[in-house]
Parts: sequence; C-alpha cells; structure tokens
Amino acid sequence: MNTPLPALALATITHGGNAARWRTEAMRSHATARLIRIGKGQGRITIAGLTNGYGPNNLIYIPPHTMYGMEVGQTVFAQSLTIPDATGWPETSFHLRLLDVDPQKELVTFIEAIERELQPGRDPRAASCYFGLLTIFVERQLKARDPATIDVRRASAAAKLVARYTAMIAHDFHSDRGVAEFSAALGVTPTHLTRCCRKTCGRSALGLLNDRIHYEACVLLKETATPIQGIAQALGFQSPAYFTRSFQEKSGQTPSEFRGKSHTRFRA
Repeated sequence: MNTPLPALALATITHGGNAARWRTEAMRSHATARLIRIGKGQGRITIAGLTNGYGPNNLIYIPPHTMYGMEVGQTVFAQSLTIPDATGWPETSFHLRLLDVDPQKELVTFIEAIERELQPGRDPRAASCYFGLLTIFVERQLKARDPATIDVRRASAAAKLVARYTAMIAHDFHSDRGVAEFSAALGVTPTHLTRCCRKTCGRSALGLLNDRIHYEACVLLKETATPIQGIAQALGFQSPAYFTRSFQEKSGQTPSEFRGKSHTRFRA
C-alpha cells in the first residue's frame, strides 16, 4: 500500500546572533504542534503567556495554534520537531524535565533515529515509526512524572485569562483589533488584562500582541516577495507609513533595510 503519511520535520535551534533573535524570541504560533528537546544550555520560554525556565534534557510540547517564544543564548542547542497531526497528543502544553539518565538516553535515541530517517533518499515511513515510539515514550513520561513538578501557576485565574488572550491573538493578530477589543471580548478591562500578563510573563498585553505581529512581519519580509504595502495591509495596519514606523521602533530598522539583510533561515 502507498498510503501517504504525514510529513515530520526536524529543525535545529541555536543562537543566531542579535540580528536574528526574532526567529526564536518573538511570539509566534503554528497550525501544527511542536515538540522541543533541549540538548544543552538554558534560558526562558513563554508558552500561552506563561514564562518558565528551561535547561538540558527538557522536553517541551506546544499544541497547534499556541503562541510561544523562547530565549536562545550562545550555549543553547535544541531541536524542534514539527508534528503535522497531533491527534492523541495533549490539548495543552507540557514541560518535562528528564532527571534520570535512562530516559534522557532513550529520548536522544528516538530523536536521532527520526533525524536519520528524514534524510533525503530514506523511507519516510521509518521516521513515522520512530515517531510512534517517541509518542509512547512521552505518554509514559507524562504518567510517571512527579505531580510536584507540574507548574501550579497554570491553574491560576491570571494564567487562564492570559492563555485565553494569547489564543485569541494567535487567531486574530492580523486584524485591526487592539487590546481594548480583546479585553472586551474576554470580559475584563485592559488594565486588568495587562496586570495579569505582567504577572505571568513580565510583558504587557500590548507587548504580546505587537510581538506576534512583529514576528509575522519579519517572516513575510524575509521569506516572501510580498510588497511592504501588502504586508502592512495583511497585518491590519492603517497605512504603510504606520507599519514602517512601528517596525522600526521594534527592530531598529525599516522594513526595507530588514528585508535587504541576509539571515539564516529558521522557523521553529
């Protein structure tokens, strides 16, 4: 049988220099899930508006349409596995800290096997099989983890509100809706929403929204030939001039200057 299988993809995450920090740090979301393995180094990652530290031998799952961004310092080496079909995976993110050597080695074995089988000329069905084993491994680790290691802040009213807000941003960041409109839809004031955002991730509600828009602008400038006027319109800006001012305030460069500089391609 030649039944088409969903395509997996594995990308390396390393420090790309200050000019490329947006590729990892700016808030973004994807239609597909991500599983991030931290090989070495440490930093902070923000998922659905909640910031946590990460270190070696951490495994982080990000469901589809979930906004996230991570700090990647010079010592960090990580890998991001794109999961085209997240059926059977949790609906919310998780952060596993593998403390024992055996599961650490087992995880590396699965990731290396998937990486090997994704090489050109290999049979993609083999990568799919190893991914199935990885899925079972993750299920076992989730069942065996110490409940004390689960971040209790996720159950707080502030974290739940910010998670709802970031989910709305993930779907509607390209509209002309501002914090006031999002707050109204959530049934809270902009002041209360910002207070909760600062509590969970140290950013304002406007900062999270602008960061998501900025990431999309960077991607469109770097990876498409869409005219700047078209990008401004697609992202809900009232005029190209307003988009240029906003982008320059965020990046220190005009959209044209940013587009003209070459950076290593990476999309977690």
